[in-house]
Amino acid sequence: MILNILYKTVQKQVLVFALMLISCASVAQQKALPKGSLFIIGGGSRSTELVQKLIKTANMTAKDYMVVLPMSSGDPEGSFEAIKGELSAQAANSIGYLNFTAKTANNKQWLDSLSNAKLIFITGGDQSRFMKVVLNTPIYKAIHDAYTNGATVAGTSAGAAVMSKYMITGNQLVGDTAYSATFNKLLDKNIEFEQGLGLLTSVIIDQHFVRRSRYNRLISALAAHPTFDCVGIDEGTAIIVKGKKIEVAGESQVLRIADPKNLKNTKTGHIKMESLRFNMFTEGDVFYVK
Repeated sequence: MILNILYKTVQKQVLVFALMLISCASVAQQKALPKGSLFIIGGGSRSTELVQKLIKTANMTAKDYMVVLPMSSGDPEGSFEAIKGELSAQAANSIGYLNFTAKTANNKQWLDSLSNAKLIFITGGDQSRFMKVVLNTPIYKAIHDAYTNGATVAGTSAGAAVMSKYMITGNQLVGDTAYSATFNKLLDKNIEFEQGLGLLTSVIIDQHFVRRSRYNRLISALAAHPTFDCVGIDEGTAIIVKGKKIEVAGESQVLRIADPKNLKNTKTGHIKMESLRFNMFTEGDVFYVK
């Protein structure tokens, strides 16, 4: 009888301890999640409704301001003026132009402005051009600090691609490597990645997705990183990321592929798999990523 009571007591203590560990882990995870949001646009034109949704997501007060980072673009001033016109039509908040270069990467005044912005917008262009300016500089940290503290970081086209830890460059590495809007083959080690901003650590983003038929490219990304969620965003469409929750906004579609089964490569390097998880979402849909 005494042994039985002791056994039950120990069982109860072990259960309580296990529940405490789970609770602590959950709290730690919640604390680790950034307070901000990501608003990732697949390129193309932006409807008034989509820009309004961006402003609403940023949740700015009268004293808050926006910052545009145009370093992806070959025409930084033109890119800034285009998005400035769209943003200023929907919000009276001031909009800053921070075209960082290697010479200004350590400019404290600019970095303070960036880290304290409520909305950061990264323009389209060339994602590799953007990361060459930002990677391993205080600019990178300032963007992360702003996101962690509650800012919305938005981007379109190249500005969408940079959100991922593993950033798709668009280049193929096997055989004919001439750039094409889509991939013409599904081969192992054919897709090139560079280091992105890493605001998404388990998701790879592709843009202009349906319009440019980038299915082969995204499947190649999934084969390279099979534990990731690979998300293709069409033009005029966005995903709004808050933690692991994603909401779709805009006029077209968002595709998510994940969890390939029995992924293998043949002797000739061709990718094959038995199945994968395939979802397609539209305006108002919500899904969750790893």
